[in-house]
Amino acid sequence: YRLVDPGSEWRLHRQWYAQSAIGDLLGEDFAVAGKDNLYRCLDKLLAHKQELFSFLRQRWQTLFQADFEILLYDLTSTYFACDPPETGKRRFGHSRDHRSDCVQVVIALIVAPEGFPLTYEVMPGNTSDKTTLGDFLRRIEVQYGKAGRTLGNGPWHPDGSRADRDCGLRRRQPLPGRHTRARLSQLEQEFLARPWAQVSRFGSGEA
Repeated sequence: YRLVDPGSEWRLHRQWYAQSAIGDLLGEDFAVAGKDNLYRCLDKLLAHKQELFSFLRQRWQTLFQADFEILLYDLTSTYFACDPPETGKRRFGHSRDHRSDCVQVVIALIVAPEGFPLTYEVMPGNTSDKTTLGDFLRRIEVQYGKAGRTLGNGPWHPDGSRADRDCGLRRRQPLPGRHTRARLSQLEQEFLARPWAQVSRFGSGEA
């Protein structure tokens, strides 16, 4: 299902199983695609998460020549409307969804530049962004070894350069909007002043 027509577990339960021949191939009736069964499958995979990601990393490298020298890290969150609210990792915290009335969990994800996920972590909803990066990257090093690290406009520590050095990070930070145009104009003038030579004229066929 994930390979030939990927979608959610809910779609598999409500639509895909009945419209495909998978039941005949498995020799199972519709009960095997019950939504609770499908969701419980994810719980069974959790115990094998580290081994599974190590295997997938090797397969992606073999099949797609994926490059894991640069790793990209980001955080997101998902919220719940539930009663009682604060149980397990569900906590009130800074809401990216502007739902401060709901509990949430924070999800950290590391991917390769090609988009292949290397690992994830579900953390309590009141976890501060700036406290997640160091420990998470150290766990990645233990599992995969050292790699180049480039951090985008995301969860870094306000202490900036020192925290970056402690984690071995290079920072990629966008220019503030009010400075962007002036800085780009400055760079343009610097480039134009260099000794450029025209190699070909576009559309003329000359070289």
